[in-house]
Amino acid sequence: MSWRVQRYPLSDLRSAQEEFGKLLHSTFPQVFRAEEGLLRGSWNPTVDIYENEDNFVLEADLPGVHAKDFDLSIENYRLTLRGGREFKKIDDNNYHLIERTYGTFTRTFTLPSTVKVEGVEAEFKDGVLRVTLPKREEVKPRQIRIAVKTDADGSKVKTAEVK
Repeated sequence: MSWRVQRYPLSDLRSAQEEFGKLLHSTFPQVFRAEEGLLRGSWNPTVDIYENEDNFVLEADLPGVHAKDFDLSIENYRLTLRGGREFKKIDDNNYHLIERTYGTFTRTFTLPSTVKVEGVEAEFKDGVLRVTLPKREEVKPRQIRIAVKTDADGSKVKTAEVK
C-alpha cells in the first residue's frame, strides 16, 4: 500500500526564493530582518503517517492554529488539509527576528483504496491534528489455523479456520 503526497510545483520555487532571501538578509543588520517571516505567505505543516493492523494514522503539527482556522476534507480518496496561521503584529514591540512562518497552507494526500472512508475520525489537541483512517475489513490480515483430524477410518483430514 502506498501513499502519494501531492506536491505543488511553485513550492520548490518558493523554497529557492526563501533561501536566496536568507542569504541576502544575512549581510544586513538584525533589525532589517523583521519582515522576513511575513513575506513568505504560506507554509506546510509537518506530517507523519503510519499504520497499524486496523488503521492508517496521519498526524499534522499545527502549532498556533485554532480548530476554526483549518478544514479537513476527503473527496475521491484524497484527503485535503487546508487552513492558515495569521501573524499578529504587536504595535509596541520592535521585532528583531521572525522565524515562525505564517500564512495559508494546503496539504493533499492520496489515500490507498483500502481505507474505509466512512469511518474516518479526527482529533485536534495541543496543536496536533490526528486523523485515524480505518482499513476495510476485507484487507486486514487474517490468521489461518489448520487443524488435522483423524476420520473414523484412520485417515487424516486437514481443515482450515480463518480468524
